Amino acid sequence: MTFEGSLTHERYCTELLAETAALRAILHKSDLSATVPTCPDWSLTDLVLHVGGAHRWAGALVAARATENIDMATLPGIEGPADVTPDTLDAWLAEGVDETVRELRAAGPDAAVWTWSPVQRAGFWARRMTHETLIHRADAALTAGVDFAADPEVAADCVEEWLQLCAMPALAERLAAKGEPLFGPGRSIHLHATDTSPELNAEWFLDLSGDRLVHRRGHEKAAVALRGPLTEVLRVFYRRLPADSELVEIVGDRALLDLWLEYATFG
Repeated sequence: MTFEGSLTHERYCTELLAETAALRAILHKSDLSATVPTCPDWSLTDLVLHVGGAHRWAGALVAARATENIDMATLPGIEGPADVTPDTLDAWLAEGVDETVRELRAAGPDAAVWTWSPVQRAGFWARRMTHETLIHRADAALTAGVDFAADPEVAADCVEEWLQLCAMPALAERLAAKGEPLFGPGRSIHLHATDTSPELNAEWFLDLSGDRLVHRRGHEKAAVALRGPLTEVLRVFYRRLPADSELVEIVGDRALLDLWLEYATFG
């Protein structure tokens, strides 16, 4: 199993700052109390506090070269600004991500740091926080009713990272314990971005024919295919856009795709 990303450590740091800046801009275009449609237990304020808290937690782990988890509740400033407004949340997000990126850059990608993955290096957090912020920016954009777009290289790496995370044994065991058979002979999913250059190779084959996920890049016939612009494929795959959206096309066993989308979650 590999957890390697396609971008450099510095690129992840740069993109983390850029994604956070784009999220900060959305704060001034929406009601902070609005419910996030794709995270209905959260208001927009809750979503921003989640993202900013994750940034500060990752930064603290890297700064300490932690060998075990750090309780987020012990971190200064983790609770967010006392007086929540677009301006105070904006400043709080900026402060947290700036400090985290400083620590990531100082550490470099190979510094030993605790993570919840097999990759015990600081580089894991640069990549994970970039994509965490990207996906929650999609949530915020939907809440605010503004357009969402993503850099193709970042979006493709976000899909790849998600598949790598979904291949972790803990998730495979959770999926295997479900009543519906996600894994089995002939079960496979193909993701196909229709608007990217061949060099990006924004296609994935998910082999579910064994007892856990195996995936590879490339064009292969599968039991079901999800096709569309990369941003929309990304959003469907992360359950940020309904699979029946007219922005994407599904060919083949729709029930298998729905089963994957139901079970392949962090929760």
